[in-house]
Amino acid sequence: MKLLNLFGKKTNEQTTQKSEDTNNGQELDIYSGMRVEVTDFDGRILFVAKLLGLRGDRAELHQYSETAISREGEPFPVRIRGYSDYERNAVYMEGVITPAPKGIWSVEELKVCKTGNDRAFFRLSTNLDATATMFSGLQMGEKPCRLLNISIGGACISSENRYHEGDKFLLKVRLLKERPESAIFAEVVRVTEKEDSVFEYGCRFVELTEADQEKITQNIFEAQRQKRSRM
Repeated sequence: MKLLNLFGKKTNEQTTQKSEDTNNGQELDIYSGMRVEVTDFDGRILFVAKLLGLRGDRAELHQYSETAISREGEPFPVRIRGYSDYERNAVYMEGVITPAPKGIWSVEELKVCKTGNDRAFFRLSTNLDATATMFSGLQMGEKPCRLLNISIGGACISSENRYHEGDKFLLKVRLLKERPESAIFAEVVRVTEKEDSVFEYGCRFVELTEADQEKITQNIFEAQRQKRSRM
């Protein structure tokens, strides 16, 4: 994965203008460019996508994840969960989707059901070897750690090394044996001290590019699929 620039320009997604459409007389908390998860009404994750072309209660979902879903072209209802970069909260929606060519799904009857401050994206539980590399300070250099979980926007790691809120490091981990190692800049946002001088760090990923978001999403989705197939 391409190394990221901690002080680079904001991504196109971050600068996308918020939709001014309304729903039931209220401003929508959704906008073109929002990353979303799509599930059926039983809670099974179908795919991860970017919401684009928002027009009233219609939009398109451009699929990130590689898993193909066979629905024979028939529309079906889904739940859609996204994350608002403007409000910093989760947005829960419902709609009816129909498959189109090249991993694009049309959405109709799109509506916002609720918003909340909980995590917006599926978080994959892991227990993988990883490293954290700082480029200055007392913990400078590459240090071993464990990746406990990961989502599109962040991760939780455990380490015997002491970091502080606001510290930034390069997180390296191989989510899938058959795929290249991921290298992602992360910032510590939460510190929890555990027993035996071990710390857990909640981290958010910093300045992700569009290509990085897609690679992370695909790797998480495929790791989840493999994990479920072993159950």
